[in-house]
Amino acid sequence: MPHLELRKVVDGRKVCYALHSHTHWSLGAITEGESTFTYREDQYQINAGTLVLMNPGWVHACNPIDDQPWAYLMLYVDADWLSRLRYEAELLDEVQWQDISTAVISNAGWYSGYLRMVSCLLDPQSSLLEKQSEVVEYLSALMLNLAGQPALSFTKAPGILQELAAYLDGNAAEEISLDALCERSGYSPGHLIRAFKQHFGLTPHAYLINRRIQLGQLELKVGKPIAEAALNAGFTDQPHFQRTFKRLVAATPRQYQQASLKH
Repeated sequence: MPHLELRKVVDGRKVCYALHSHTHWSLGAITEGESTFTYREDQYQINAGTLVLMNPGWVHACNPIDDQPWAYLMLYVDADWLSRLRYEAELLDEVQWQDISTAVISNAGWYSGYLRMVSCLLDPQSSLLEKQSEVVEYLSALMLNLAGQPALSFTKAPGILQELAAYLDGNAAEEISLDALCERSGYSPGHLIRAFKQHFGLTPHAYLINRRIQLGQLELKVGKPIAEAALNAGFTDQPHFQRTFKRLVAATPRQYQQASLKH
């Protein structure tokens, strides 16, 4: 099931996140304790029994409150796969990602259903067909339930900033200077940093680092050595890659790779 990635954290105090984003859609369950969920401009205090939903590309972070214990399960779903599932259920007019407005669900039924689905995914005795069926059934029902909500209305970034973000996406492994970005955009350094962060939630530098870590994850998933993955993702040395990876992914590159290759 290459379109899914599942993470189980039993002590969230040991994994603190910097603001970051993912290319996939994320659905998590707080299983113990409570934490602070930062999502774009909003902040939520969430606790056991709560589901959190994160759109691709939306900046977020989830961290402990006053070092109190908390635990969670997080399912990362390929956005293209989920778009097709929504399209086939006649919830989308085309196979193209559409953001979901809900950030937090406190309904006990959806929470318990999520736990049943995850339990099946983690059960080595469950067949592939059973796991696939559980995921499709649960996510299809959830998407149907969320479909009636009002569409999101955010101010789109100006075209020049969208082009700049696309440039960073396509050249994330390269050395890029603020001067070069200013030259491409026509913005002054201060204006560029403020405007970019306003629309994308991260400064151009933080956005670039986030993209590099996503590149590193792809490299690690296919079995590349950590040093090679670091270099291919644009990091000049392995220790810097490892420190940054842990800050954004809350796992070391080796931990991430071992879990990915195991499945």
